[in-house]
Amino acid sequence: MKTFQNPILPGFYPDPSICRVNEDYYLVTSSFAYYPGVPIFHSRDLVNWEQIGHVLDRPSQLSLDGQRQSRGIFAPTLRFSNGIYYMITTNVDAGGNFLVTATDPAGPWSEPYFLDAPGIDPSLFFDDDGKVYYIGTRPAPEGVKYDGNWEIWLQELDLQTMRLVGDSVGLWRGALREVIWPEGPHLYKVNGKYYLLISEAGTGHHHAVSIARSESVTGPYIGNPGNPVLTHRHLGKDYPVVNVGHCDLVETQNGEWWAVGLASRIYGGYFRNLGRETFLIPVTWEDGWPIFSPGTGKVEMTYPIPNLAESKVNHSPACDHFDGETLDYKWNFIRTLREPFYSLNNRLGYLSLKVRPDRMSELTQPSFVGRRQQHIHFVASTCLEFEPANGDEEAGIVLLQSHTFHFRFICTRNGHDKLIRLVKCEDGHEQILKEQTVSASKWYFKVEAHGQDYSFSYGDGGPDYVPLIEDVDGRILSTDVAGGFVGTVLGMYASSNGKVSSNTADFDWFEYVGL
Repeated sequence: MKTFQNPILPGFYPDPSICRVNEDYYLVTSSFAYYPGVPIFHSRDLVNWEQIGHVLDRPSQLSLDGQRQSRGIFAPTLRFSNGIYYMITTNVDAGGNFLVTATDPAGPWSEPYFLDAPGIDPSLFFDDDGKVYYIGTRPAPEGVKYDGNWEIWLQELDLQTMRLVGDSVGLWRGALREVIWPEGPHLYKVNGKYYLLISEAGTGHHHAVSIARSESVTGPYIGNPGNPVLTHRHLGKDYPVVNVGHCDLVETQNGEWWAVGLASRIYGGYFRNLGRETFLIPVTWEDGWPIFSPGTGKVEMTYPIPNLAESKVNHSPACDHFDGETLDYKWNFIRTLREPFYSLNNRLGYLSLKVRPDRMSELTQPSFVGRRQQHIHFVASTCLEFEPANGDEEAGIVLLQSHTFHFRFICTRNGHDKLIRLVKCEDGHEQILKEQTVSASKWYFKVEAHGQDYSFSYGDGGPDYVPLIEDVDGRILSTDVAGGFVGTVLGMYASSNGKVSSNTADFDWFEYVGL
């Protein structure tokens, strides 16, 4: 029996939402303050996924200026109806809830339609009678008696005007009395009944999935007596997969049911450097209720593959030589790209970064191009041609959790001396962990991680790596230290640290390999 391995999208891909169009499956995830926003993937077998673009790929669609790493885009939902794809989400600090549309999931997607809707985590439901409903989460109408006292609510959406119409209706508060943060709602109609699937108890260790059903779209919704239908909170903090939740259901063309949901892999203690990842979970139905991961009730690392033909996927190579006309979809920036600080044409076969005043430690847009850490053990390396003009200029590799928690593995200058330096930024406080005088203008950097032990090596003019410092504790890259909701992103960086510069840093290639 063939099996697949979870997670199906390793690394920082949280809050997955899925929809099927005939034999094609599409999936989106949260992107927070990274740009472009809302990566979108395609598959035909639910296991092998290929990124086909980003839903929000223009500044006019996505304002992230000044937003912290864990703000920005929360919990998108992807749906399809009558030839049109709909993606609805929240930009928490720039306009709130909005939706965009497309006739091709690879884009282009429309400009945003902002909705007069409080709260976060919007979803859409297309009923049999042609009516469309907005489902979201908002503060309880009697007032927030305690932090997280919210409710799931519904209101009709007029697609002609892109406005909510009629009265809003509170649907459900969640399975537990005085539960916190009922969120991530999705509504389905199965065998004539309406099912409301939500997460509750926050997106941390106590995250859980619950479900209620009703004879009417507006309720009343009665909770499943078996709630929660999925959680790992009872398994303890030593269990290797934690904070399971935020699921979305899909029925295959062959009648199977599956759920995508988020979870995190812990390592080196209760630390989650990879962030919240996307997992695939089988679902069956019993007595009118869904059973998640039948037989075990918990998310397993392997399952038998779905009854679908294998999807052929084009995986991007481990080493990017920057030979194309555009960047691969795996690359991201921090906050909205307002000025072109990178180029693939300035020097063919190189990614050139402008050495700009913006710092990694600021809530601006530094010259940074990064990708997700996707493995517990990995090697990342690059070749850089760069001549720092002074001690303010630096370029190299950054391991980024947030602007206040990161490592900068850089080359710079101190007077007449060129230096390789490792800087640790913890809670906004910077410390030079190690530096070494070198002589080259062509620099080779290598970061090798074995669990929470991160080692940093360099080549002084050639790829024969010499250790700068080994076994550095990487736990500052976990949300359990840094806070927030994102995972580690690593990549190429250049800065003049507040000073004006006309310099560039040219990266010949960047390689990332899971071990």
